[in-house]
Amino acid sequence: MKNQFLLTPFFLDQPRAFESLSQSDWIVNTPGLTERDVQPRMSQIHEALAQHIAHTLKRGARPISVMGDCCGTIGVVAGLQRTGQDFVLLWLDAHGDFNTWETTPSGFLGGMPLAMLVGRGEQTMPLAVQLQTLNEERVVLCDARDLDPGEKIGLENSRVHHILDARELLKSEILNAPLYIHFDTDIVNPLDAPAQSYATAGGPSAQELRDIFRALAQSKNIVAVSMCAWNPNLDADGKTRAVSMELLRVLIGEEK
Repeated sequence: MKNQFLLTPFFLDQPRAFESLSQSDWIVNTPGLTERDVQPRMSQIHEALAQHIAHTLKRGARPISVMGDCCGTIGVVAGLQRTGQDFVLLWLDAHGDFNTWETTPSGFLGGMPLAMLVGRGEQTMPLAVQLQTLNEERVVLCDARDLDPGEKIGLENSRVHHILDARELLKSEILNAPLYIHFDTDIVNPLDAPAQSYATAGGPSAQELRDIFRALAQSKNIVAVSMCAWNPNLDADGKTRAVSMELLRVLIGEEK
């Protein structure tokens, strides 16, 4: 299946300088934002992305979405659902993104999207794209080594499958289903990919993830992939960009 790259160069509702990533055959998702408040503006971005995702699938291509924050997954899931895709969501992240307004210590929307997708907490953005709540039992969260206290309790009381060690991923029976994989680059050990806004010590090395991604690409049915990218303002030497893009290429079977 042909991979179709889609670039959404925003961090929440603000532009982020990822345009240099785009190649001639990439689709760049830059809708005009007419709303004034943050969540309605983000919903305009998500709706445009959902339309691009659905159109890509209808053309017989596989969407590969590169975005500046994890909330963009709302648009990806909506687009997959509009074309009748049935999938397990594999979420690779140093963080849980499972906060709600009741548990968040910071009020950061980017720490809430996985909770939103399974129907917990804030639902303004999922509702704006007519997203159908995901079954927690069909969600696998990998790593999430940095959890806020209330977020940790919520996760422990959920039916989300939490795999702490990325090396255990390939042993999970649930991953034999069609997969939508979301890859936040901050899962990579910051010794290998340091240019992260919320870098967290530890985590799998780039080599460990390279091996895991290669196995996933070869043996699993991946219907879509999204990547939450690094912070380009912190990547003066381009190291994190190079590592992250290489890992993405391995995951989608375009390893050089």
